[in-house]
Amino acid sequence: MIPEHEMVVLTCDLPEHGFKEGDFGTIVYVHKEAGYMVEFMTVDGDTVAVVTLETHQVRPVGPHEMRHARAMEKQA
Repeated sequence: MIPEHEMVVLTCDLPEHGFKEGDFGTIVYVHKEAGYMVEFMTVDGDTVAVVTLETHQVRPVGPHEMRHARAMEKQA
């Protein structure tokens, strides 16, 4: 399990939220049922969404990875 407050990377697209594989989030809660509540934020620090995900949908950030910026599409 990845601990709370750790940064994670999406391993799949979440089109219902506008997120793509490779987007970064932060674990804000670890569910005992083997899942996570993950907060996704803009670079300005605004929360875009807090999403409950299964363990296979995120992975820890690796030591030599680089972040990538992209504009979020407006959600309806």
